[in-house]
This record gives sequence, structure tokens and C-alpha cells, in this order.
Amino acid sequence: MKNTIRKHFLTGLLAVVPFFLTIYVLVLIFQFIDGLTGRFINTYIRSQLGFYIPGLGLIVFFVLIFSVGFVANIFIGRRIFLFFEKWFKNLPFVNKIYPAFKQIVSFMLQQKESKFKKVVLVEYPRKGIWSIGFLTNEDTQSFLDEIEKDLVSIFIPSSPGPFTGYVLFFSRKELKFLDISVTDALKVIFSGGIIRK
Repeated sequence: MKNTIRKHFLTGLLAVVPFFLTIYVLVLIFQFIDGLTGRFINTYIRSQLGFYIPGLGLIVFFVLIFSVGFVANIFIGRRIFLFFEKWFKNLPFVNKIYPAFKQIVSFMLQQKESKFKKVVLVEYPRKGIWSIGFLTNEDTQSFLDEIEKDLVSIFIPSSPGPFTGYVLFFSRKELKFLDISVTDALKVIFSGGIIRK
């Protein structure tokens, strides 16, 4: 009886806690963005009209992001943005934080599935120990001619955050190709091996 109650309770926690934590984080993000960009506009609206518009800051934020992206994609805007970014990431203390955040955001927003071609198992860091890796380049002859022509590059990510890892070169015959998607492999890495798919 005690074990049954404990089992149901843990199952309930597993079902409810991730859901509410996700909602909580989304609400925090909404409040932060809405307060960051909408505070001044809503203060003006409230003083003139006597009410405020919830979510106005979020709309302003998205318009601002779109505008910055539009300007950054124009030739002149791109040069200005690159100049500003170079100056910004060379600032003391900022140069330790900004590159890491940029790497994380780039990883989450870009389509990594197209860059990671296939999921493989490789014996690393020694024989008998297997690691999940991603095939990133099958044409390494241009810079590995002197070693072996059939080497391919494999990215082995760290767990639980696959934002860093090692680029290693293996002979194709040493690889074991897995019949799972890159997304499913990333879930395994994120969860520390708990989630299989």
C-alpha cells in the first residue's frame, strides 16, 4: 500500500511539475519582456487614457527584434552590426559572457539537424567505452591528406549541455551508425542518458 501511494505520488509529480515549471518560466519571460519594453509606453498610455495594455511590451519587443534583424541583413547595417559586436565583445568581463550566450542562442535557433549529418557511436575516450557523436564532415582530404584518406570528422558533445565538446577524426570503419534522428540523440545527451528517444 505504501509503495503504491509513493508510486502514484511520484508519477503525479513527474506529470505536473514539468508542466507548471514550463508555464512559470514562460510567464517570467513574458513579464520580463513586457516590463522591459512596455513599461514606458504603458506609463504614457495610462497617464493619457487611464488604462494600460497588457502584452504591449511583447509586441514592441518583437517589432524591435524584427527591425534589428532587417537592418542587420542589409549590407551597410551588417557592417555596422559587426563593428558594434566586435567592440562589445572586447569589453572587459563582457568578453567572458557574450560569446557563450551567443553560442547557446545560435545553437537553439539554427537548424543543427542539417549540420549534424548522422548520429554515430564511437569508441571514445578508450576502447570499450562508447560515446554518441555526430558526423559533421565526410570530406577531410583537404587537410588530412597525410594521415588517412577515409577519415571523417565527428563532433562528440558534452552532457547535459551539447554546446561544447570535441571534434575528433575517425576512420569510417570505426563508426557505428545509429538509426535515430539528431533531435532524439540530443534528447539523450540533454537528459544525461535518461531519455532514450
